[in-house]
Amino acid sequence: MSGTKGLLLSEDTSLAIIKSITDMQKDLIVIFKDNKIVLMNSALKKFFGVSSVEQYEEEFGPFVHNFVPHPSYFHSQKIQNKAPWYDAILELEEIDRVVSMITPSYEPYAFSVEINKTQDYVIALFSDITQTLIKRIMIENNANIDAKSGAYAKAYFLQIAQSYQDVALLNKKIISAILIKTNLGDANLLKDFVANLKSIIRQDDMLIRWDEDSFLLIYLAETPQGAKVMMNKLNQICIREGISEITYTLSQIIQKEGEEIKSFIKRIDG
Repeated sequence: MSGTKGLLLSEDTSLAIIKSITDMQKDLIVIFKDNKIVLMNSALKKFFGVSSVEQYEEEFGPFVHNFVPHPSYFHSQKIQNKAPWYDAILELEEIDRVVSMITPSYEPYAFSVEINKTQDYVIALFSDITQTLIKRIMIENNANIDAKSGAYAKAYFLQIAQSYQDVALLNKKIISAILIKTNLGDANLLKDFVANLKSIIRQDDMLIRWDEDSFLLIYLAETPQGAKVMMNKLNQICIREGISEITYTLSQIIQKEGEEIKSFIKRIDG
């Protein structure tokens, strides 16, 4: 009678196989054993600009030190009883397991964190949610939609304005606004106008019903020059999409250096 025996792999061989699999992933992955890093995938090495675990440890030290100490995110100061960071973050609700980390070139990113624990290893996976962060803020604050137009209500934006500025500061961007004044009166035309605009703006931009005859497009930009590019593009797109058949005017307000969001909003209201 013949039979087969299971193949027993050494720890080094197993890690080598796991490394080849994790290197295929776009998410950042790090594996710990006894609170020490034993594996980092290629995406994580690229993020920190290192070629090995040894180089990472020499340049950055304990992994938890990478988490930006911002009140909106998990970081070392929120850990109690000297627990490992991956145990501490598991005590939070899943939606709150978010950290911010910065590249060596000082680019900030936000990541949702997933932790998987085996008997000997802890696997931490970081998924980039930078581009959806503003959308999450909207959901958390029970987004209030203007019923007549389908745009966000002004009252809702005023409610989350400070959080919006926090996102801008974290990502080292400025807030820009384009005030769109129209002469729409018909309810159907109003909803069509908003639907057309929402179909051509970016996912993270906010279109707000500012008053009876105007809307506000709020967005983040790298520089004042970049903010102006958006203004020109919006005008060109409106013309190309036929929105120019409706009478409207565009005017831009760009956040000044060091300007608080309350002052910015006052300038919008003129």
